[in-house]
This record gives sequence, C-alpha cells and structure tokens, in this order.
Amino acid sequence: MDEKLQCIGCGAVIQTRDKEAVGFTPQSALDKGLETGQVYCQRCFRLRHYNDITDVSITDDEFARLLHEVGDSDALVVNVVDIFDFNGSVIPGLSRFVSGNDVLLVGNKQDILPKSVKASKVTQWLTERAHEVGLRPVDVILTSAHKKTSLKELMAKIETYRKGRDVYVVGVTNVGKSTLINAIIQEVTGDKEVITTSRFPGTTLDKIEIPLDDGSFIYDTPGIIHRHQMAHYLSAKNLKYVSPRKEIKPKTYQLNPEQTLFLGGLGRFDFISGEKQGFTAYFDNELALHRTKLDGATDFYAKHVGDLLQPPNQQEAVALPPLVRHEFTIKEKTDVVFSGLGWIRVQGPARVAGWAPKGVDVVIRKAII
Repeated sequence: MDEKLQCIGCGAVIQTRDKEAVGFTPQSALDKGLETGQVYCQRCFRLRHYNDITDVSITDDEFARLLHEVGDSDALVVNVVDIFDFNGSVIPGLSRFVSGNDVLLVGNKQDILPKSVKASKVTQWLTERAHEVGLRPVDVILTSAHKKTSLKELMAKIETYRKGRDVYVVGVTNVGKSTLINAIIQEVTGDKEVITTSRFPGTTLDKIEIPLDDGSFIYDTPGIIHRHQMAHYLSAKNLKYVSPRKEIKPKTYQLNPEQTLFLGGLGRFDFISGEKQGFTAYFDNELALHRTKLDGATDFYAKHVGDLLQPPNQQEAVALPPLVRHEFTIKEKTDVVFSGLGWIRVQGPARVAGWAPKGVDVVIRKAII
C-alpha cells in the first residue's frame, strides 16, 4: 500500500501491526472496511458502535501541545488521578499550563478502599499532595468510574465550576479516565443505547468532543504516559496487582525488628528497629506477601525475584528497575505508601524502610485509617 489509509473517524493513519499504537485495526476489519469504503481504526469503531472510549498514547511533545491549548483556553480542567498512585498520576508541569484555569481534582478508584477509610481523610490527603506539586484545585471529589459512584455529584460540580465554559478532562494512562468519560457520556446523553459518532462531532485523535446543551463541550484528551508508574513494568496479565478491582482486605503481620516483608517482587518493607508490633498491609488481595529476615533480604530478592517473588514474572523481572531504599523514622500512626501498589500502616514508634523500583515513589502520610 503506497497511499496511506486514514481512519474516517479520527484521521489516524491505519496500521495492522501494533495493538497499542494509534490507528490500529485488525486485518479482517480493514478488509471489510475497504469493501464498504468505510475504514475506521479500532478505537473509533468501538466508540461508534459500543460507546466505548479507549485511551491512546501520544508523545510528550504532542501532549505538551495539547496542554498549551488547554492553558490558552478559558475552561474548567478536570484532572483525574488514581487514589492509589497520586505520585504516578500527576501530570508533570500541569500547574504551569493551567495556571489561569480552575482545576477540579477527581480521585478515582474509591471503591477499592476498605470501607473503614474515611473519605474526608483521603480528600484532605489528595488536596495536600496537589498543593505540594503546585496545583490549587477548586474542589476535590472521590469517585469510582468502574462502579459509577458519585457520578451525579461529579456532574453537578462540573456544572457549578465550569460556569458555561468548556471542560477538558486530563489524566495519565491507567487512572481510569476513559471509564469515567464513558460513564459521563451515559450521564450527559441519558443514552444507554449505542451512541453514533454523529454525537461526537470531533472524534479527532487528540481529543474527543462531547457536546453539552449550552453549546459548550467536554473534551476528553489522550492519556499521557507517566514514566514513574509501576504499571509500565508489568504485562497486561499482571496489571491487576497495581489496578485492584475489588475492595482491599487488610492483612496484619506481627513483626520483630530486623524482619522484612516482600510485596511480591515489586517492593519491600523493612522493620529496622522498634518494639515488636503489628503492621497492617493494604494491597491487592492476591498479591503474595513474603516474610523473611532483614539480614540477607537483598540476596534473597536477587535469587527469587521472578519465581518465588511474583509479580513480576521472569520476563518482566529483567526489565524491572532495581529497588531503591527510602528510610523513615515513624513516631505516630503512619502509612508508608508504595506508589501504585498500596500501603503499610505502621503503629510506631519505629524505624522502617520502603523499597520500590527506581523512579516509583515511596512516601509517608498520616494514617488514613
């Protein structure tokens, strides 16, 4: 094929090789499209027939251009973050780009938190973290795109804060932004049936336009890839460990000083010194935690990562960056948070260390339970 085929929905160049890349369509669908003269990429086909928006990945340069566009417009910015991975879901430089615009911060995946977690504490924590990275959200709301919780409240807040303006929904990949947008579309249009592309006049690759009654639009922007997400080091099969689907059931471990807990092979928690005490772990229910002695733990990890300590599997272990140590002196009830994975509650006082792949954050916060 000398002449480049383009998707009639978004203008992307059609390709049949890379499922994850822009413009992908299966060969069989391409053949059928060539017969009818209507060639769609898989993303547009799913949007057209199933009202299903999937994230596309774009380059940092393209995303910067898009953020400039957001910054230059007078709009409400809805920033979707993952409650479990605030650090990994912060868009670098967002505060700079949107300086003049209002930001509504949406913490997704609320349904995964144990019932004992107070929403007010999570909201307060997200607000503090946002301030640390220079964002001053007008409001923070927790939701579950998956369970469609607090959707009406979210739409009401969007309506209040947009004041007749357009809305840009932004977020990094893997935070559930597409699921949330799909739920919003259903809420806005009241249409549970198939929504045709005519409802989306600008299904262009860089953004999807959802028309609102007053002539404004909600723009869904592509997810930017954040290099410091644990998710990037795992196969689709193992992503469940960093994107739990079910409410987390806490597990408590009685540890003596100089004991270590391995979080599969994705992280490690050392109890260095302090009185013997219970440490409560909040991770995906299927993530296997392994207790061992602190002395020799580094050799144990090198020997067993990819087999006894999974995930990662052996192939993923090769690409996983080395674990980096972060030490903390804990005086009161504190959570040691492994970005994207979960957290361990320390009663204190204690000296502890959290290890995570290089680039993935380990931070502490006042215990949210």
